[in-house]
Amino acid sequence: MTGTSDSVLRILLVTLSNIGDAIMTTPVMEALHAKYPKAQLDIVTDPRSANLFAHCPYRGKLYLRDKQLGWRGTLALLHQLRQIHYDLVVDLRTDGLAWLLHTRRRLTRWGCRPAGSHAVERHMAVIARRENISGIPPVCVWLSSDEHRFASETFSALPGTRWLALAPGARWESKRWPVSHFIELAGTLQQEFDALLLVGSKTDAACCRELAEAQLLPCLNLAGKTTLLQTGALLQHTRLFVGNDSGPGHLAAAAGIPTLTLFGPGDPQRYHPWNPQGRWLQSTTGRMVDLSPDAVARNALEQLAGCAGA
Repeated sequence: MTGTSDSVLRILLVTLSNIGDAIMTTPVMEALHAKYPKAQLDIVTDPRSANLFAHCPYRGKLYLRDKQLGWRGTLALLHQLRQIHYDLVVDLRTDGLAWLLHTRRRLTRWGCRPAGSHAVERHMAVIARRENISGIPPVCVWLSSDEHRFASETFSALPGTRWLALAPGARWESKRWPVSHFIELAGTLQQEFDALLLVGSKTDAACCRELAEAQLLPCLNLAGKTTLLQTGALLQHTRLFVGNDSGPGHLAAAAGIPTLTLFGPGDPQRYHPWNPQGRWLQSTTGRMVDLSPDAVARNALEQLAGCAGA
């Protein structure tokens, strides 16, 4: 049984850890806020993705669940959460934590029937039928005026307006398209763009540096030099994103720009960025090296043509 908007004033959401996974839970947040606009939404998240929620206007407290702290960290978190009586707990992660907390109602993944195979659809299934919610809001990342100003000032002194965003990094080596392929792709697409923006974490700095050094177009390499939210703001100024199955692709989806995500291993039907302007390609062999630059360039050009004609 659902509550009324006046009776649900404090909600706890247990979200996921990785950047992309956390972004794919934001439609649940938006749907809960639309259903219960007076409610404060507390969030259990991970240190890696906590900043994504910094400027959410209806967010309450952020609780960090750090795997590196082991069972002692879990017990400390549980002690904190048990001091609060919630009206609703939504656990998208464990199925177990919700049953240890004080709440009038709890919703978990147990017994849910998702309307599709994508992670966003699976998350929404936790609340949709039980809360009488239809439709799926877009993914989002909330930005402050500081991030918007940073992006505007960054681009104001640089040439042109047709920017191609590339993210050659990924957490796992098996998910990385070869830098040489990115170099070939950028060369093929150079007539369509004025400049390149390279994004990623500090661990992506080496591959981004190699890519930047091989470019004929002006190239702004900001890998490891921006926050998650600054990256999200920068991506809003670009024309197209091409990258591996990793966090920046989901940031690009939240920025509302066309995305082309490259998969080798993994399940793109479940984990591709949730974006109406998004495409994905997967290597038929499961090896990233076998996904040809020609195929990626062809899809990128088709995507640009489609967006221009929309």
